[in-house]
Amino acid sequence: MRAATGFQYELRAATPSGPALAVVTEVAAGLRMYSVDGIDLVEPFPARSVPPKGAGIVLMPWTNRIRDGVWQQGGVRRELALTEPELGNAVHGLLRYSPYRLLSRSTDAVTLAATVFPQPGYPFQLDTTVTYTLTDDGLDVTHTVRNVGTEPAPVALGAHPYLKIGGVPTDDLRLRLAADTHIDVDDRLNPVGESPVAGTRFDLREGREVRDLDLDDGFGGVGPGASSSHPLGHPAPLGYPDARSEHSLTAPDGRSVILWGDEHIRYVQVFTPRNFPVTAPGSDADEPVPGRAVAIEPMTAPADAFNSGAGLRWLEPEETWTVRWGIRHTGFGL
Repeated sequence: MRAATGFQYELRAATPSGPALAVVTEVAAGLRMYSVDGIDLVEPFPARSVPPKGAGIVLMPWTNRIRDGVWQQGGVRRELALTEPELGNAVHGLLRYSPYRLLSRSTDAVTLAATVFPQPGYPFQLDTTVTYTLTDDGLDVTHTVRNVGTEPAPVALGAHPYLKIGGVPTDDLRLRLAADTHIDVDDRLNPVGESPVAGTRFDLREGREVRDLDLDDGFGGVGPGASSSHPLGHPAPLGYPDARSEHSLTAPDGRSVILWGDEHIRYVQVFTPRNFPVTAPGSDADEPVPGRAVAIEPMTAPADAFNSGAGLRWLEPEETWTVRWGIRHTGFGL
């Protein structure tokens, strides 16, 4: 049987916390598995399945949603395909179902590439790459985007990992977000404003148990200038050269899995579905069952950025942009 997400690039490394394993997919350059010492740190899914609820995929050249699939460029109406028809939006960019080609590979790293070609609603051409690298205490991800067209191109970039600590019920994990504002939305999940989180149920700077959350929400005020303290008690740059923000899930025993982003990651989306198809630990064959999951999505721009301009990057012809994020773990056996 061929995998539904194409070729599976398996990465392995010996780390102080035990053997690390990651599986990156040809389709969407997605992160299908990541574990350390046999403990899953992202929600895995079977090779026979498409990524459930966008699990692990790269979001390019926009993140989240574009209202009605419509945006304006200098008075010209651009119309994208409505890939979220139930809400009437264009969602998660143009590479979600695209195969990436291999550029380089080693035991513990892989670099994949894909091109965004001109098409209805997005008449621009971009060359993109994504590199996954296993490290002693995590997984580093580096994206590059180059405008190979002749006109400036609007770009936003993100990813869709679902974090976990294998063996710990997700409801028992404590979610902390380094985010000062909440993206307010309408009933189609499109932005209508931005509000401070202070004093609201969206203030997760000190953390709340996942069992108490029901979120499909975007947050801003992330990165340099965010008032929230680091969840583990030390200041930016947080001990990692590229890290400017961190969000975490922490188990009752103190172990944490942390998503960090560089200075370009100024927004984050959090999604806490109760019906994610959870796969039993160590099993790629058993039928998944509905369960709780937590997506913490690093983003350079919020939903509908093509219309609002928030966080949107306009790349000049031949200009290249690099964005970095990653997953770290602390408190695991050394």
